[in-house]
Amino acid sequence: MQQIEERIRAYDQNFTTMIPTRFVRFLRTCVLWQIIRFVVINLKMIVVVGKSH
Repeated sequence: MQQIEERIRAYDQNFTTMIPTRFVRFLRTCVLWQIIRFVVINLKMIVVVGKSH
């Protein structure tokens, strides 16, 4: 197991992270979109809790 970890090096050419696009950054900072997502998630939670009672 240790041999595999030694071959994986952070910040190597093959070790990349995803960079968010301009649209994704906009959605993450848009207050209106966050409110909509908040309402949708809460409605889903109400449905799940309602089914369990």
